[in-house]
Amino acid sequence: MNAADTLDLAPYAERAYLEYAMSVVKGRALPAVQDGQKPVQRRILYAMKDMGLTQGAKPVKSARVVGEILGKYHPHGDSSAYEAMVRMAQDFTLRYPLIDGVGNFGSRDGDGAAAMRYTEARLTPIAELLLSEMGQGTVDFVPNYDGAFEEPVSLPARLPMVLLNGASGIAVGMATEIPSHNLNEITQAAIALLKKPDLQIDDLMALVPAPDFAGGGHIISSPKDLRQIYETGKGSLRVRARYEVEKLARGQWRVIVTELPPNTSSAKILAEIEEQTNPKVKTGKKNLTQEQLNTKKLMLDLLEKVRDESDGEQPVRLVFEPKSSKTETDLFINTLMAQTSLEGNVSVNLVMMGLDNRPAQKNLKTILQEWLDYRVMTVTRRLQHRLAAVQKRIHILEGRHTAFLHIDKVIKVIRESDEPKQDLIQQFKLTEMQAEDILEIRLRQLARLEGFKLESELKELREESGSLNTLLGDENEKKKLIIKELQSDMKQFGDPRRTLVEVAERATLTQSTADEPITLILSQKGWLRARAGHDVDLSQIAFKEGDDLQQVLPTRTVQTVLVWDSLGRSYSLDPAEIPKGRGDGVPIASLIDLQNGASVVSLLSGSPDEHYLLAHSGGYGFIAKLEDLHTRLKAGKAVMNLDTGETTLPPVKVYRSALINPDCKVVLASAEKRLLAFPIAEMKIMAKGRGLQLMALQDGDRLLGCNVISQPECVLETVGARGKIHTQTLNIADVENKRGRKGMVLEFSGSLKRILASET
Repeated sequence: MNAADTLDLAPYAERAYLEYAMSVVKGRALPAVQDGQKPVQRRILYAMKDMGLTQGAKPVKSARVVGEILGKYHPHGDSSAYEAMVRMAQDFTLRYPLIDGVGNFGSRDGDGAAAMRYTEARLTPIAELLLSEMGQGTVDFVPNYDGAFEEPVSLPARLPMVLLNGASGIAVGMATEIPSHNLNEITQAAIALLKKPDLQIDDLMALVPAPDFAGGGHIISSPKDLRQIYETGKGSLRVRARYEVEKLARGQWRVIVTELPPNTSSAKILAEIEEQTNPKVKTGKKNLTQEQLNTKKLMLDLLEKVRDESDGEQPVRLVFEPKSSKTETDLFINTLMAQTSLEGNVSVNLVMMGLDNRPAQKNLKTILQEWLDYRVMTVTRRLQHRLAAVQKRIHILEGRHTAFLHIDKVIKVIRESDEPKQDLIQQFKLTEMQAEDILEIRLRQLARLEGFKLESELKELREESGSLNTLLGDENEKKKLIIKELQSDMKQFGDPRRTLVEVAERATLTQSTADEPITLILSQKGWLRARAGHDVDLSQIAFKEGDDLQQVLPTRTVQTVLVWDSLGRSYSLDPAEIPKGRGDGVPIASLIDLQNGASVVSLLSGSPDEHYLLAHSGGYGFIAKLEDLHTRLKAGKAVMNLDTGETTLPPVKVYRSALINPDCKVVLASAEKRLLAFPIAEMKIMAKGRGLQLMALQDGDRLLGCNVISQPECVLETVGARGKIHTQTLNIADVENKRGRKGMVLEFSGSLKRILASET
């Protein structure tokens, strides 16, 4: 085989894949900015118009329509064409359905449509917005897949359907999620932009505040988020169901949901509630997880009954009855929203094929401007097409008028001439087209009465020709015509907004378990367990051999527990994850991802605005709020920066009163038996970092303990050689009181255990 017969695989594969990718992008997945349709949708509409299935026509079997589409325009499987056709007929999917379906075309609960041999279809009146100007020279045509027929490149859309009905699709390397919008709002914005092309996004959003979904719902996103979506062409909307609280007798009440967010159905909501109230053991597990048990208890404590009362008159009607009429309405609704798809995110990705036939992500102004450019071009072509037809008709009628005025001579020439066509052209100065027309018309059309009609039609056509020339020659007049047509379409097809736009707080599950007292017990080897209540008899707590108690933390089941490790990281724990009962508990390392070489120093819990003094053995530290230690990551959050060999000390709680007390001191002690005290006002409140130098340490020395003390005296608790506890009371005023100093040397036996406030 010679070199001419070979082909490099890499360039060939790259070219072939790119061709395939662009074929998917252009030929299947993305809608066009011109008419808002994907190729299969455009072919469906054109084929149905060609079959005469317009408004008022008798619907025909969908199978017949699909056969026409596949046979002439769409060389793919019948399911692809029928599924697209079904979606175009669903009033819960499209804001403005383009097909009037007769029969079962699916339901919002996810039920599929009947087979195409059972259903019938025709176009809806609003489909005329896409097709009414089709035969007026407005769009280009290209050969179909086998060259036997022609199909339009785009449809002459009278309104920007790409925004009205939206689109959803996945291509190769890109996807689109265009939400639907209200016809009145989009039309008003298009008119405003046509009048003033320099309008900005904010000006357009005054007319188009947000999408308008087919199923209604309630958009709770902030104006800032909405503006970002329309400015960048990408983002996420927060949408929730619309509901009403129905008052019943004897103080009872219930919640009625009447509208759902997009891509959510009544069946999906009921399935989610069933899954939470009657959970199944997860694969690989022997029992329900603690989270499943907590969710089950939460839902069963709140919800008594839920039922679907949706019917033909009320497409969505979900009834939720609380366990007790004393339940707070807001808590009940918030829990339902947070636990189910009654509230969720809707992605927005305004990707489409532009006027340049390239896929791109566009913002609101660009979409409207490109459609307006297309509309101006379409109207221009329509006017030119009509002008050509009018001028042709005028030309024909002028020839007939000449014949009418010289009827006797015309008849004589036709009767006596061997070549009447040429003789007519020569004697009456006619064109070949006029002479041909005269020879083909009947004599009755040149009668006296017909002559008056002819002159009247000529007059009207000449006036129309002048009007068309004016429109074509004056851009302002052309814009006025477009605006007039937009206003007419808006009056005919416009309807009120369905989706409420009102900012609201996102539904969050602030309390997933009952608020009860709980005591956490941490062993020295890192085993963690929980006991109900705060009055726990520690003498009854047993540990594994060689292990012992490290910390007892009274807290509540609804408060997040923070784990502080020896290397300056914090971790968040849900108390519901900690096993209760009489066992040894679980290794805390199974609940969090402790970093290598780290050990648990302390457990913390309390109000997010509480303050703690954080310090490490290197003599640095700062004050941090408890909320700054929270994290969603199992691997924790780096809070304190440490050098090699340094470890953190147990955090010290700083009460609000201590922060503003000028007599409150930070007292520190080092391994070299040095003590330092300074005013707490010299500390800095930080969220993370290394902090300020608290104590200047000599080589080999390290910080062992610290405390925040408001009393004049402090107590040093030390451990002797035989484990005996010794205490020594010191006057803080006698201790060096400048932050960052070495401190004073103390005389005490044993090693420092902790620094305590004096009880006096």
